[in-house]
Amino acid sequence: MAQINDPMIINKTRIKNRLTMAPTVKFDYAGADGKVTRKHIDHYRERAEHGCGLICVEATAVTPDGRFGKIHLGLWNDEQIEGHKAITEACHDNGAAVMIQLNHTGITSNPECGEAIGPSRVPVRDGSSFSKEMTVDEIHKMQDAFVDAAIRAQKAGYDGIQLHGCHGYLINQFISKKTNLRNDEYGGSITNRARFAAEIIRRIREACGEDFLVSIRTAGIEPDVKTAIEIAEEYVKAGCDYLQVSTGIEWDDPSLKEDDSKPYNNICELGIRFHEHFKGRVPVSCVNGIYEPELAKYLVENDLVDTVDLGKAILADPAFCEAVLEGREYVKCLQCPRCQYGPGMPHKCPAEMKRRGLL
Repeated sequence: MAQINDPMIINKTRIKNRLTMAPTVKFDYAGADGKVTRKHIDHYRERAEHGCGLICVEATAVTPDGRFGKIHLGLWNDEQIEGHKAITEACHDNGAAVMIQLNHTGITSNPECGEAIGPSRVPVRDGSSFSKEMTVDEIHKMQDAFVDAAIRAQKAGYDGIQLHGCHGYLINQFISKKTNLRNDEYGGSITNRARFAAEIIRRIREACGEDFLVSIRTAGIEPDVKTAIEIAEEYVKAGCDYLQVSTGIEWDDPSLKEDDSKPYNNICELGIRFHEHFKGRVPVSCVNGIYEPELAKYLVENDLVDTVDLGKAILADPAFCEAVLEGREYVKCLQCPRCQYGPGMPHKCPAEMKRRGLL
């Protein structure tokens, strides 16, 4: 059985332990130019300094119109590369591998940034209008944008990229029957619905080489786990090295029931089921509700997953990694009803403020 401190190799990238930082967006760190700021660099450096093995930089827009808002980090032009170099250097200098999550919001695009577009004409999130259905030519141009952003990421020194394929954004919209009503090569069957992302994976592999780590954060249920795994199989066939599992648009699987006898929740279980399926072929991570060091160790050391993605716990205190790896003291996430690191919030995490002696 693997131990939490054990290193592992994903493709050609060495990761010094089994703790990964999940991509969590800092909504007020970037400016309208989408460039990296000192806040970003310090934020990721601090997590690397405290022992995180692999850091996944937050969802980064591949086009200006695919942003969450006007203060969303980007990699849509070459002028943004230099700032990302500072992030990768900060992480590498402190022993962490680092990749970046590439994203387009699709039908959930912020109207201040651009038109809501997606695989089909469906109601946008607030129900006030409909998205524009992408033509095949527009699909190919969007794939170009993802590949171009991956090439910039490689130039910036990232060990790899993660495609954002869950949480209701563009790649997820292509795999979900709720948002993909197409009847051409990008809709209908599982293979067709997965084609948009699978083609991006193949093209990134061709452009960035065999050694570049290509990951996807994919929906573990869409609408059920069996379908989600079949979608992920298409990604693996295309050359995906690493599956990081979270949630999608639809949840309709009666086999997933809350079970108080298990120390982890149903979202974690999605990653566990993927690990059971892909074991020995592709490493898999799980995420959500991992607030205690004991749970992080339990998930890895009982061979339930290969790595654990840390979110709120590592935001509240980067020393959470040292607590897991070395048994050190740390400040616990208070599990606020609305996370103070989230969108529109003031970034005044009470646990972080306590750690810094401000409370």
